[in-house]
Amino acid sequence: MTFTPTFFLSARRRALGYTAAGLASAALLLGAGCGKKEEAAPPAPPTVEVTTVIQKDVPIYREWIGSLDGDVNAVIRPQVTGYLVKQHYTEGDWVKKGQLLFQIDPRTFQAAVDQAEGMRAQQRALYQTAKANLARVKPLAAKNALSQKDLDDTTGAELSAKASLEAAEASLQTAKLNLSFTRITSPIDGIAGIAKAQIGDLLSPSMATELTTVSTVDPIKVYFNISEREYLPLARAVIANDGKRQVVPLELILVDGSAYPHNGEFSLLDRQVDPTTGTFKGAAVFPNPDRLLRPGQYGRIRATMSVQKGALLVPQRAVTEIQGKYLLAVVGADNKVAIRPVTVGERIGSDWIIASGLQPGEKVIAEGTQKVKDGSMVNPKPFEPAPPAAGKAATSGDKPAAPAPESKG
Repeated sequence: MTFTPTFFLSARRRALGYTAAGLASAALLLGAGCGKKEEAAPPAPPTVEVTTVIQKDVPIYREWIGSLDGDVNAVIRPQVTGYLVKQHYTEGDWVKKGQLLFQIDPRTFQAAVDQAEGMRAQQRALYQTAKANLARVKPLAAKNALSQKDLDDTTGAELSAKASLEAAEASLQTAKLNLSFTRITSPIDGIAGIAKAQIGDLLSPSMATELTTVSTVDPIKVYFNISEREYLPLARAVIANDGKRQVVPLELILVDGSAYPHNGEFSLLDRQVDPTTGTFKGAAVFPNPDRLLRPGQYGRIRATMSVQKGALLVPQRAVTEIQGKYLLAVVGADNKVAIRPVTVGERIGSDWIIASGLQPGEKVIAEGTQKVKDGSMVNPKPFEPAPPAAGKAATSGDKPAAPAPESKG
């Protein structure tokens, strides 16, 4: 077959025509696709969790971390030197005043008592002799049968014998006292701690550690530190206008988050502020009839300062702080969001009192504030708060860490 130039020209034109047709078809397809994208439905409103503003009377309280200690802590130390031969109590048990705790080997001290008794008997005999001599000399001296010097010598001998007898009596009392110190007893009713000496140890008053400690725990003290700012309202609550001391009931929150069943009251406040911490040291007293509380435990003391009537409460997580300003996302009846500035008050547990900027019964976003902006529509559902963590109790009066700022875009 012979190919002419005319044939090649026609084939080229046909190819160009096919290409143009394909480009036109592609353009039509792209145009159709763009049209469908523009006509797509808008995205659904974000789902958020909302809660209704609660209005109720709320107690306003303050809390401080406290450490428990015995009302009296008797440190037991030896008062004489000797070997420990017996321990008479069970460590950690309740002991009574006068109960024997430790026994030091008494033999050396009993020997000292026996020797002192012998010295006293000897001095008593000498005194009786001197006293009898003086009784015989006095009538003779009165009749000038003896010289005045003889009377003076006899009188001096009697006084000297009497003084020696008194010294012997004192030595005997000291020996008996030292013997009694070999029986180490409890000076109070309380709980006795673990012994820090073992049978056979040589004890002495100068030893570095005590033998044990006995603490009275009913009532029990709770020591805490209070700042100057917190001290003023507390002092006003404790001391009334007439100057009389008022009883401010105190609660004790234990480390597991449970509330101790007995209320306490303030016991003392130190005379000055500690310059190193800027706080006062105070103490509260709690009854402890079951001996549940022990020295060394920790807890939180809660004092109810006042009751705020008709307070408006929202979850703390609903409040957003931005540059010192507090905002709430309020959802209207039409499910439209309004970002509203508010004034916050005290924290009550997991809630926050709103002092102004909110009305009772309004709904606020508690979960999902980062999804919304002012004027946007939302799909609200009820807020379900997470259960509190074990061991965590509500607090009041402290500022929490602010939630993350919401997106304004």
